[in-house]
Amino acid sequence: MVEQYFVETDTSERYPLWTRANVGEVFPDPVAMSSFDFAFCNADGIRHAELGWRDAYVRLGAFSHDEFDADQNVILGVFGGYAYLNASVMRIFGERAPGLSAADIDAQFFGVQPGIPDYEPHPDDASPEATAALAETFGWALTTDALHEVLADEATVDALRAERPDFGTMGDGELLEWGEGVLDRHFRHLFSQHLFVTMLATLPAGIITDVCTALGRPQDALKLLSGLGDVASAAPSHAMWELGRQAAACEVLTAAFDVGPDGLGDRLRDLEGGAVDAFRASFGEFLVAYGSRGPNEWETRCPTWETEPDLALAAIDRMRISPEAAAPAGNQARMAADRERLGAEMYGMLAADPEAQGQFGAALRAAGVFMPGRERTKTNCIKLIHEVRMALLEFGRRMVERGTFPEATSYGMFTFAESQQVAADPTGWREVVEERQAVFDAVRDLQEPFVVFGEAPPLSEWPRRDAVEVEPLGLGESIVGVPGCTGVSRGRARVVLDSHDPTGLEPGEVLVAPLTDPSWTPLFVPASGVVVDVGAPLSHAIIVSRELGIPCVVSATDATKRIPDGALVEVNGETGVVTVLEA
Repeated sequence: MVEQYFVETDTSERYPLWTRANVGEVFPDPVAMSSFDFAFCNADGIRHAELGWRDAYVRLGAFSHDEFDADQNVILGVFGGYAYLNASVMRIFGERAPGLSAADIDAQFFGVQPGIPDYEPHPDDASPEATAALAETFGWALTTDALHEVLADEATVDALRAERPDFGTMGDGELLEWGEGVLDRHFRHLFSQHLFVTMLATLPAGIITDVCTALGRPQDALKLLSGLGDVASAAPSHAMWELGRQAAACEVLTAAFDVGPDGLGDRLRDLEGGAVDAFRASFGEFLVAYGSRGPNEWETRCPTWETEPDLALAAIDRMRISPEAAAPAGNQARMAADRERLGAEMYGMLAADPEAQGQFGAALRAAGVFMPGRERTKTNCIKLIHEVRMALLEFGRRMVERGTFPEATSYGMFTFAESQQVAADPTGWREVVEERQAVFDAVRDLQEPFVVFGEAPPLSEWPRRDAVEVEPLGLGESIVGVPGCTGVSRGRARVVLDSHDPTGLEPGEVLVAPLTDPSWTPLFVPASGVVVDVGAPLSHAIIVSRELGIPCVVSATDATKRIPDGALVEVNGETGVVTVLEA
């Protein structure tokens, strides 16, 4: 039994509530040593992700820097190897923000999950100064028409990709210095931008939800947050759809895809013909534009579409066999038209209250700025991390050739300082890798607590994932989650636990998934509906589902275990109810 993971942070007495909600979607596995080093903390103290989040709160006006412990993480923590998000801090933001509350933050970011205690105010939670500062920031958010800094950041990370050095010509130490230097120069700022825009996205979402509820039409809130356009995380799905159409139109490509996704990239390289050449060229452009995306993409040691192109080709294959009616552009246009129609209708209903009408109109405009902006800021972070990944992979491949690493991604088991020691003298490090990898694998098999209040329980009290049993749904029984995207659909449930291999999902089936980071979202396109174990209305993938127009229910606890694979189910994106219609 593993007694302790090799990286850990302390809990916080002032901010005692931590949750896996939201952060569990982007760090589903234990945190690798390399990510802990640049994102959480190292021997020199707290690091870029924690500091960037603090910067965002201070920029918003919600907190001052002296409210945070200078020596330990209080927003992002790692307990038993898993990343946790401090819900206490986010709830205080909700309480200080005019027009919001702790309950609003819970609903928008954490969804409906068991074991989260009710908010209990602390004497220091209230801050008239912070509320006044937030009011000023909110006023700006409701009147700005563009996020120019975010677009400038996008240009910066795109330039990094365009000007990527020839890593093969760099020395071992140079590779490490280049990667760490890129993170040190950019990550704190980019992550701060991401959280600044993320928190402001709660404002229009909250106003729109409140207005819809007041008008007796709460179900229309999600429709008014759909079809926004220019959502960076949805763009790969549109590009994959076009690639799927290219493949479907060519007999040679169709035959290659029909064999299956394993080794598909290699088979495509051996084919000849004008249509094949055009597909390869289009796919190459796709990898340049979107190759940074993939499962668990915040971790540099995890694969992406550029490092393992077959991952992207597997998703393209599911679109290849989908009917034209599933085209994401058509669904997005439909959602956008519904949004425009409903927005105008409800705006007119508020004519008797000009103040409320003006605020509602401003919220509709702000939603179109900040919700796509949230996805763009996240994408900027991911693009940056990917450039570092490519440098580290070159280092890792060299270490494999010398027998120091068992795998090219073994660099994830080291801090940057340790990696420099490996580069200087590779003797004896393989044993360290294997020991840490064994701990990582053992902890990954454990079921982490969803909520930590006060001190985290020791690893000895965590059950194994395969020992956690739940009762499957029977005929006519339902599971209730949070509506992610409106609409009602029926189809055979297909439980997919790994986005690496989506071949079990046929067009028109209901995708039932444990989480939905961006590597999953292309699978939304062929699906008739989506059901997810975790998630909330402002989860990244849910914003994408609303762009693609796929009925979606999130925060359906243990859906992957309770919904029988192959059962006919109804997904009601209006109510959040998923019902088994036929075994």
